[in-house]
Parts: sequence; C-alpha cells; structure tokens
Amino acid sequence: MISTAIRLARVGSRSELAAAVLMGLGYPCVMLAALIPNLWFFVAAGAVTYAADWYLHQKKSYLVNRLNKVRVGLSVRFLLRQLLLILLLARENLAEGPVFYAAVACFLLFYGLQAPQGALATLIRLRRTMPVITRNVDLNAVRIPDAPPQALLNRSAEKMLHLDLPAVVGVVIAAGTGRDLAAFVGVGLTIGLGLLYTALLVPYLRRKRRVPGASAVLKAVGTWLGEYQPTTALYFSGSNDSAYQVTMWLETMERVEGRPVIIMRERSLVKSLPPTAVPVLCVPGGQHLMAMDWSSLRVVLYAANVGKNIHMLRVPTAKHVFIGHGDSDKLASVNPFSKVYDEVWTAGRAGRDRYALADVGVRDEDIVEVGRPQLSPITAATGTPGNPVPTVLYAPTWEGWDNNPGNTSLLAAGENIVKRLLTAEPPVRLIYKPHPFTGLVNKKAKAVDERIRKLIADAAAARATDPRWAKEAAAAREEQAAAGATLARIDARLAELASPGRRGGDEAEESRVSLADPQRLDEIQRLHAEWNDAYWRSTGWWQHQVVTGSAPRLYDCFNESDAMVSDISSVVSDFIASGKPYAVTDAAGLGADEFRRQNTAVRAAVVLTNSAAELDQLLAAVTDPAADTLATERKALKEYLLGPDQPTSLERFNAAVRDLAARAETRNQGVAQRLAGQTIGELDQEDEVSLGTEPANGAVAEAEAGAQAVG
Repeated sequence: MISTAIRLARVGSRSELAAAVLMGLGYPCVMLAALIPNLWFFVAAGAVTYAADWYLHQKKSYLVNRLNKVRVGLSVRFLLRQLLLILLLARENLAEGPVFYAAVACFLLFYGLQAPQGALATLIRLRRTMPVITRNVDLNAVRIPDAPPQALLNRSAEKMLHLDLPAVVGVVIAAGTGRDLAAFVGVGLTIGLGLLYTALLVPYLRRKRRVPGASAVLKAVGTWLGEYQPTTALYFSGSNDSAYQVTMWLETMERVEGRPVIIMRERSLVKSLPPTAVPVLCVPGGQHLMAMDWSSLRVVLYAANVGKNIHMLRVPTAKHVFIGHGDSDKLASVNPFSKVYDEVWTAGRAGRDRYALADVGVRDEDIVEVGRPQLSPITAATGTPGNPVPTVLYAPTWEGWDNNPGNTSLLAAGENIVKRLLTAEPPVRLIYKPHPFTGLVNKKAKAVDERIRKLIADAAAARATDPRWAKEAAAAREEQAAAGATLARIDARLAELASPGRRGGDEAEESRVSLADPQRLDEIQRLHAEWNDAYWRSTGWWQHQVVTGSAPRLYDCFNESDAMVSDISSVVSDFIASGKPYAVTDAAGLGADEFRRQNTAVRAAVVLTNSAAELDQLLAAVTDPAADTLATERKALKEYLLGPDQPTSLERFNAAVRDLAARAETRNQGVAQRLAGQTIGELDQEDEVSLGTEPANGAVAEAEAGAQAVG
C-alpha cells in the first residue's frame, strides 16, 4: 500500500511520502489553529509545514512541480501561511494593535521585494547562459568571469521566501507574550535581509561580471573550429536517462584516428559526461549548430536515431554513419530511419543479416562490420568460477516504449528468477543490475523492481547471519573494512578531480577552465580501476548485491560474474564476448525453438520460461564444464555477432573511419573541381548540347533583334 502511495504521489521514498503527508495535513491544521484560535497549535502546525516544504525541496521531489502546476506553488504556500497568521492576530483581538499593522505592512513590503529579487536572479542566470557549452576547448579569447556564489543563485526564490521566518517568529512571540518589540525586531530583520539579498545580486549585472554575448562566444568557437579542424565527430541528442548511450563511446573516441570532437545538444547531458580528453561542444540551438563551419568534418557518427540528427545530417562535406548504442535483436536495431545515413556500422555479420531480413531500405553495401570497440574491458571466461560461490548476474532490460510483453522478463518472470537464484542449492551469489529506464513506461515494472530489491536485501541480511557464512564473514571483516576505507578515500579524491575549476562554478565558468589535463585524466582512470577492485572486496564474494548507477559499470559486473540471465537486448550480445554461460527469458512465451529462430543472440543461450525452472541447466554449466553443452555454440555465435578477434575491433573501427573519410575527401575534391572548372553558364550550355539543342547564344541574338524591331 505504501509503495502504491509512493507511485501515485510521484515521490522517491517513504521519507518523501511522509513529508508530503505532513505538509498536506499541516496547512489545514494551521487554518484550524488560526480560527480557534490557539497560538501554540498554530506554531506547531506551522513549523511542520516549514520543515516538510524544506525537506521536499532538498530532495528535489517531483511533488513540488506537481503543486506548481495546480497553482499551489511555493509562493502561494508561504503567502497562505502569512495570511493565516494575520487571521490568528485578528482572532486574538489584536487587529487594532501595532503588531497587526506591522505584520500586514511587513508581508506587503516583503512580497514587493520578491519581484526585483526574482528578476535580478533570473537576469543573472540568463546573462550567464552560453549558446555553446564546451569541454577541452580553448575559449581564452572570450572573457568569462567567475560565476556568482551558489549561495546567491541556487534555489534563490526558496531562500528569499524563507526570510519571512524572523517576522513570523517575532509576531508569534509578540502575540504570545504581549511584547511588541519582538514583532518589530522580526519585521525589521525580514525586510532588512530581503533588501540585503536583493542588493547583493546587483553587482553581478555589471558588464565585467557578465558573460559576453552570444555572438562573441560563437565567434570564439568558430575560431577554435577553424584552428582545430575536427575530422571525426560523435553526435548525440537525448534525455538525461540516455546519457549512457554516448558515454559508452567516449573511450573509443579517445582512441579514434584523426581529430575527434563530441557534439551534443542538451545542456544537462554535459554534466553526465565523465572526464575525457576529447573536445566537447554542446550546442542546444539548432540555428547555432547549422551556422557553424563543419567543413573539416569527414565522418559523423550517430549513437541514436533522434529528430535533432537532421541538423547535422545536412552537412554535405561529411559522411554520416549510424553506430547505435548496442547490438541486439530488438526492432530498434533495424530502425527504418537508418537509411538516411551513408553507412550503418554493425558489430558483426549478424547485424548485416538482421537488416537484410528486416528489409527497411538499408542496402547491404552500406553496412560495415566494425566489431564493438567498447568490449575490450570484458575478460574472457576461464572455465571455472572466480570465487568459491558462483556469481550470477541478473540484468533485465526495460519495458520499452511499446510496452511489448516480450521486451522484459521483469513483469512475468523477474521475481521467479530472483527467488530461484536466492534459494539455489548449492548456493550462488546474485548481482541484480536493472536497466536505468525500468518503470519509465510501465509502473508495474517499477513495482516489480522494488519488490526484487527487497527480496535481495532480505536474503543478504539472512545470509549475513547464517552460520554457514560466519567463518567467511569473520575472515573477511578486516579486509572489507580496509576496502571500505579505500572506497571513501577514492570517492573523496574523485570528487576533487570531477571538475577542474573551483566548486560552485556554473556551465560558463566550467567551459572556460575545463581544458584537457593528461595528468588529471590519468589519475582519474587509475582511481576508477582501484575503486572497482575495492568495491568488490568491500562486499564479500558470497553476499547478494543490487548494483545501480554508473559504477560499477555493467562490464565490471560481467567480469565479476560467472553467468548471466537477461532479456533480448545488447546486454546479451556484449556478454557473449566473455564466453560465459548465459540464459535469456522467453517472456512472450514463443517457445524455445521459435524464440531461438527469431533472436540470433539466443542460439547459444539457456532459454527460460517465465517459471525460470530451466535455471538449473545454467547453474550446472557454471559449476561443471562437462555440463556446459552450449560452449561450442557460444564461441561460434561470438564471432557471428561481434566479428573476429583479429584484427581487433578498434583496428577495424579505425580502418572504417579512414576509408569513409577518404571517400568523403574524394567526393569533396570532385565537387570542388567541377565548381572551380566550370561556370554556371558553361554547365547550362553543356546540358543543352547533351540534349541535342543549339547553344543559347543564337536564341539570345534573335531575341535582341526582335526587341530592336519593336523599338
């Protein structure tokens, strides 16, 4: 019931739900206390509303946005509380006293101050908004001042409204004690602090505190483009939740030949990018992107099929390639939109065959098999479990935009899979890593995800007290404590290295200071490797886990596990690179033969029904190599899906980039020669000759003669 209430209220936790309930009950109680009247009841209920409101804003609860939409926003809630305080004074027979008039005058003046304060804060933010956000791009030609203190601009409206507290407290004390001085002091503090807050914002409107205008920034970016002359671009547009689709290509772009650049379209996505040495340009405005000079680009790579791709596809001097963000048997892998690109790059032969079967207009000669360069961190299977207890990864995909029942195993089989793994004999360790989009379309999937997390948490707690694991827990306690300390140290250092500038800088300041620092990037890479090692040592090789967020990465979970259960998605294709046993759930109930026929990646998988009864076959393959009857099939399928091991995927990827760049250069030179060698008139004349007509000069002479005769 509580879970249902959390979903309906769109809050993220029980504490947020409790705060929302307290705030909802608090305001009626404040009104009742003012009507009775009861001063101390008013104080208690008012304090609850303040605290609940503050907590929901701290948590950035979605409920706050919903209240704004129904016209019960933050300003209205504060005004309501202040009006009820005025009502309380009237009900306490203080309507003719100086405290009453002081309170009324204070709140009127205070609301009058909020307009200039809000306008100043908004204007400062607007004047510090860059048309292009950059990383690793030298913008020294543009004078970008430091950002104003976050204390002034971060949640400025909320901070301004809370300045009514001195007046409210002073008036309440005066009403309770009869000492008017408390009200006057509180009123003076509220108005004074409001004036001070507004005044502190004014200096940041001065010219030297402002970011130069859009034209100056765009000119500086254009100058940089002219000097850098990028040759290969990774282009991406998408929601915050889809950031993984571009981050998976960062390491590849760092090793691609030529002069790479990453082009993004959403401001919020820039913060999701890990540190990288590749220059990054985030250009939110389509008109700005299309006005830039991209003539040096020869290859543009697209990780997703989105509408904003059109702004880049119009660049004629480059060849455009769809590389996607995974290779699977999903329909999204053969999107008809893909035919707008010059080429489509797939991991292996399977991708080529997939397009041929789909017949969506992508020609076979436009498909290039380049492998999956991102899979290099995945370690190959050794044939035996890495720990005394085998580890099974359950990594279901999400429900998809079409909510097809065959998309995810969560809804029909998820709990069955988890329960069987948690109670397996001999025991195994379960790592559960859900897709970040889980529950985005189907709230039932989110509910199942929450139940699975609880099952795993309960099982982990039970295993922690199980005598069978007491010896291991005692032996590992010291090492786990040391690993935990290492994690804390690394997290602190990574936080320091996360941003090259000072803390509190905005996107404009970070664009100025975020130049590539090889030493910083090397340290970050080393710390990430140390963090990953410490993370697995800190948890215990026998303990069940739920893994979410960006770390540990999915591939780190691959390396830690001995087998995997998943759904039809690129996760399965990627896991096949490890050579380890895996199972795929036939959530739609097609039957094993038909399921394998329709989905290439399932050919070497243990097919699970929704009951998950077939898990025993997977677990047997993990513990006994003789029982692994699909090992040979997995090896053949790996090459079919991902291509050969030699040459390496990165070598094939770079070869494809070189080849396509050369073709783009040949095309551009041909166009330039044709345009330079012939005038438009000559071209028209050639066209007429080719059609068997006489040159236009004779017709022109006849027309001129006729005109003279008329004259």
